[in-house]
Formats: sequence, C-alpha cells, structure tokens
Amino acid sequence: MKLRGLEESKFFPSDKKERMVIMGIADAVFIAAASILAILLRFDMNASAVGTQYWHSVYKLIPITIIITIPVFIYLHLYRVMWSMASVREALQLGFGTIFSTLIQVAASMLIAPIPRTYFFSYFVLFSILTFIERYCYRIYRSLSYHGMPEDGIKTIIVGAGSAGEKILREIQMSEKMSGDVVCMVDDKKSKLGSRLHGVLVAGTSDDLVDLVNQYGVKRIIVAMPSASPEDRKRIIEQAQKAGVKDIKVLPGIYQLVKGEVSISKLRNVDLLDLLGRDPVKVNLEEVASYIHDKVVLVTGGGGSIGSELCRQIAAQQPKKLVVFDIYENNVYDIQQELKITHPELNAEYLIGSVRNQHRVNEIFEEYHPDLVYHAAAHKHVPLMEDSPNEAIKNNVMGTYNVAKAANKYKTKKFVLISTDKAVNPTNIMGASKRICEMIVQMMSRHSETDFVAVRFGNVLGSNGSVIPLFKKQIANGGPVTVTHPDIIRYFMTIPEAVSLVLQAGAYAHGGEIFVLDMGEPVKIADMARNLIKLSGYEPDVDIKITYTGLRPGEKLYEEMLMKEEGMKETPNKMIHIGQPIIFDDDHFKDELQELNDLAYEDTDHIRELVERVVPTYHPAN
Repeated sequence: MKLRGLEESKFFPSDKKERMVIMGIADAVFIAAASILAILLRFDMNASAVGTQYWHSVYKLIPITIIITIPVFIYLHLYRVMWSMASVREALQLGFGTIFSTLIQVAASMLIAPIPRTYFFSYFVLFSILTFIERYCYRIYRSLSYHGMPEDGIKTIIVGAGSAGEKILREIQMSEKMSGDVVCMVDDKKSKLGSRLHGVLVAGTSDDLVDLVNQYGVKRIIVAMPSASPEDRKRIIEQAQKAGVKDIKVLPGIYQLVKGEVSISKLRNVDLLDLLGRDPVKVNLEEVASYIHDKVVLVTGGGGSIGSELCRQIAAQQPKKLVVFDIYENNVYDIQQELKITHPELNAEYLIGSVRNQHRVNEIFEEYHPDLVYHAAAHKHVPLMEDSPNEAIKNNVMGTYNVAKAANKYKTKKFVLISTDKAVNPTNIMGASKRICEMIVQMMSRHSETDFVAVRFGNVLGSNGSVIPLFKKQIANGGPVTVTHPDIIRYFMTIPEAVSLVLQAGAYAHGGEIFVLDMGEPVKIADMARNLIKLSGYEPDVDIKITYTGLRPGEKLYEEMLMKEEGMKETPNKMIHIGQPIIFDDDHFKDELQELNDLAYEDTDHIRELVERVVPTYHPAN
C-alpha cells in the first residue's frame, strides 16, 4: 500500500539493535524529563519555588530510576515488541513497567529525602504518556496516513468482524504487505451490524455480500472466519463467486487463531477443499507413532502420489529405517531429495525395482526384514488398463501376491494394501484387479502370523492422473474442460488426509480387515470443474467451455465403498470403518491365481473371462 507523504525509513531506523538502543536512550531521557516536569507541576511550573532540597532529591532519584527501570523494561521485552502490530497485552506490559518505575521512585525517596506525594502521581502520568507516545507514534502516523486514502488500494470486504478479522484489518491499515482499501466488513452476528471496527463499518451479513460488492465496486474478499464450519465457509465463498469477485482469500483454520498466527502472510487463495464443505480429516498421531516409531518400514510404489506422502508422514514418526521401493527412478529421486532436506536425520534406503520380480522382492525382504509394509505399487488408470488388461494382472495382482508372500516368509508384522473404491462391484479390469488384491490379503491373513489388511478409499485430490491436474492444464490452455458425463460423481479426499487415515488404519489392523475410509459426501465432477474454473478467475461456459465426452470404457457414474456382503463395523476413529472379510475357498483361489499368472504372461485376449470367474461381482461395462 503506497501512502502519500513521507516514507517510513525517514523517521524509523530499520536495524533492530539500533532501534533498541535508541528506545533505551529515549526512555532514560523520558525518566529525567518526567521527573523534572513532575516536581515543577507540584509548584505550578515555578522553578524558583521548588526549593534546593527537592531539586537535590529529584536529581538523586533520576539515575537510580534509570538504572533500575531500563533492565525491567528489557526483562518485559519492551524493546523487542513490534509496536506497529502491538496488542492490548503489550500495552498492559508497558503500563506495568511504568508503574514499577514509579514504585522505584517511591522506595528510593524514603531512603534519600522526602518529596511531595503528588510528585509521584504526576511522574507516573507523564512517564506513561511519553513512553506510550514513543512506542505508538509510528502506528498513529500510519493510521493517519491510511485514512488519507491509499493511492493503489484494492477495494476489499473482510468477512468476519471478530478477532481474526480485526487483526487482518489492522495489518492492512498499518503495513505495506498488502495493498487494500477495506470499504466495509460483514459479520453474521446481527449485534455487530452498524458498529465500526478501526473506523470501518460492519455493513451487513454474509447474505448481503452480492449487494455490497456491487455497491462499493469490490475486487477482493477476505474470509477471516477461522472458526466457521466448512459448510458456512463454502456458502460464503460461493456468495463471493456469485458476486463476480475473483480475488478471494481465506485464513486456513482455527489453529491459526489459537497460535496467534493470524496475519496477511497466512492468507491463502481459496482451493477446492474449501468447496468440499466438510471438516478436514484428523487422526490420532499417538496411535500412529506408537507402531511406526523405531520400526523398519517398506513402502512399495514409494515414489507415487500416495507412496511419497506415505514416506513423508512415516519419516515424521522416527522409524528405525524407511525403505522406498519403486520402478520409476525419477519419482524415487524426487522423494529422496525432499526427505534429505525435510528429515536429514532419517535412516532411509531408496531402491529401484519391480514388484513383479519375486527374486528382487525377496532380496529386499531378506536384507532389511521390514516390520511394516505399505503396498502402494499399482497400475491405477482405468482407461489405460482397459486397453492393457494383462498388465493390470501382472502388476496389481501378481505384484501384490509377490510382496505378500515375502511378508509372510520374512515374518513382517503388518502388511497394508492400498486399495480403491473401484474394487467394489467393479466394471473395469483395474477395479477387478484391486478386488483380487483384497482377496489375496484376506486369504494370506488366514494362514500367516502377519496382519494382512487393505485400506479402501476413493479419489484423491491432486494425485497423479486425477482430474484436478488435468482440469488445471485444460484451463491453462484456454479450455475446453472435459467431463465424461454431467451426472458423474466421485468421493474426494486430499492426499495427506488419505495417507494419515491409512497410517491410523494400520494401527487398528489385526488381520483380514478391509478398512473403508469415510470420504464425506460425493461431489459432482461437473461442479468441481466449474468451481476450478471460477477459482482460476474465469467464468464457466463463457471464458472456459465445459464439454461432455461420454463415459470411458469401464467407468461408472458413481463408486461404492462396500459390497453388500461385507457389512460395516466402527473403529475409534469415526472416519475409518471395517468391512467384514468374505470367506472363500483359499486353495481354489490359489489355483486361480496361478492360472491368472500364466494367462497374463501369455498376453492372452481372454484374461477378462478368468477375472470374471475369480471376482463374481465383476461385470465389465461393455
């Protein structure tokens, strides 16, 4: 925010140590000035009437007061406070410091010589005024400059006239980090309507946003309501978008307010998670840490979207060793470099290879003897696997079987399979292959000391190959944004949310369970496309077109999380449920796995027929 008038640097030194020394010298001068003025006021500003005795007492009090007051001010951190952003707490500390300085004079006068009692009251008032003006003069200067109207101010509405809104407003008015002319505020507490906060009118509720935007010509809206429910935040953002405002900023959440981190620097652009309208997923970190700490952990597919986030969150729990295994060297290199910076203390191995290779898998297990295995290696793209069904079986099914057999042979404590909602009543080969992987886990759990479990969840926002990166590329290219069907819906979760729940599900694992993550309410892909276009500053179907291309091979309009036979059982975390194991003939299933392996490596055209026999719920879309 550029201000008319003199620049800050002409009045205020920029070096912190220099400022502290200057403030200390100023306080010493103020002690002397307040002392002399106080005794003069006692005698109606007549110096000759004061008398030699009182002058001597004052001159003796001044150095004693300075010597004791300055260290007390240092102890109270009154030379380190950013007074341009100071709150009531800092003002109270300064008040306590001036009271203490006055008490020093009272105590010292008893030892030196008597002095009129009214002197001490005058000293306290004068010293308080001088020290407060010294520290708040810059803030007063900026307030006066601000109300002179910024030259390049962006007309802004702040939603929320509470503590967070007040801090954001104050920082806009006092700092140059963000240009802005806050024309009004809104708050849903009707008791605040018509009141003013730092001179800014609380002009209405969030329902009045559209009218207020049009009335004031607003270009930016700041949502400063960290304690608002996800539903309310979503509604407010949608109101702002309806008003045609493209620059929308939000505070991340209530924890910012608790930690005192409410500031302009914490504002961020609206993202799709704000528009999902639900609370972020929380996990019990103590449960996660208790079974990962000081363990050897293997993550297959550790360079992928889910695998790399697993590595990040596992690294934070201080494992004995983290083994990252992936076939794609570039991804492994990326997570290796990242973890070297974020967790330099981490004991980690980064290995290249394929889960299809039983010898390579056994070699890794023999060398590292992992206590925990997170199996994230898989082919997951539905249309691509429809064109290459044998590859889905080789990688997903046989790769999982290879790792599971090694986990059993080398007595791994827990084996966690990353599954998908597409495994439920699958209509595509990718989903059917993941259902077979779940069956492998359930079969192995019945014949092993290892706890074999699967975790099933839906789409992950921002993962490789998901719709969000595709939509962003299409928007950047000017459109159109392609959606397969206007009514297609999916469950969504962020990558960190999904992975944190996977880790907690591992803490609940006893063997054979299929953990189902609660993904909240399903979202229409078409609505997500429209919101992303709006968040990018465009108007859907005006600036950026949305076109419908038709369902892809093997694609369903909606996904399911449970099969009818599985039922539902709760866990201590309400976001994690357990689908009960489905019993089947294990020996017959092993024979089918061998047949699947043989046919897949023959690259046959008839793999789907066998998959249909193995997975009775698989019904190819065509």
